[in-house]
Amino acid sequence: MKRYDLRHLKDDFYDRMLELIDKGIKVDEVGIFMFEVGDFSSIQKSADVIKQSGHTLMNSLKFNEVDWTIVVKKVDLGKAE
Repeated sequence: MKRYDLRHLKDDFYDRMLELIDKGIKVDEVGIFMFEVGDFSSIQKSADVIKQSGHTLMNSLKFNEVDWTIVVKKVDLGKAE
């Protein structure tokens, strides 16, 4: 399990999150990503980005008043359906 703080990227963290999943997490490993919420659209968009990438969103929860955390499990995309 690895934890990544993407709050400094504000609402521009999606590409970096996917890059970290692809290069920083092993297949079947879990990554925890923290980002700043803003207007809450980033919560749904982050879930959509993970779904479109073929990985598994395990959890999504409010961390504090301005931050959100998602837990993602990396899937072997060669075996993904």
